Amino acid sequence: MDEHFYQKEFQKAVDTISAKDFDDAGLHLSVNLILESVALKIYKPEWASNEQSPLNAPGRIFFSVWVSEKSIKEGKLYYNIHALKLRALKAYTIPARSFAEEFRIRFEEDREKWDNVSVKYGPLTLMEGWVVLRSDHLPDDLRKLAHQFLTISPVIDEVLNKYRLKP
Repeated sequence: MDEHFYQKEFQKAVDTISAKDFDDAGLHLSVNLILESVALKIYKPEWASNEQSPLNAPGRIFFSVWVSEKSIKEGKLYYNIHALKLRALKAYTIPARSFAEEFRIRFEEDREKWDNVSVKYGPLTLMEGWVVLRSDHLPDDLRKLAHQFLTISPVIDEVLNKYRLKP
């Protein structure tokens, strides 16, 4: 895998995304090398057990789009939403399976907008899917997926608010 090429294309997508919409929603974007993959992660610091280090916090929720050697051979650009160790989020009392089930019920309203998506996973992967990997259209496809996530990110906030601890 040509990591440099994919990092450059992922960063190109991030650099051309309208930051205002994501900033207004409190969402951050990051391009990273993770487990021999190039990934775009979209997250909110308050969706993490450590807001100062949300990408590495033990408990966190994030959207990810990635390529790896395997996905390139398959001709796929994968995406998913992870919800890891939600019990570590201090401001909430969250039974992991309940959060995943509630998110998936709400996600059904938007499911047809997501290509090749499935919710048939355990509570750590809320949904996962893929689009055809088109190297010549990669920034466009990444921007499209990022904006799709932007439109459903309020669902995560709404479900989380059900589990917020009362002051």
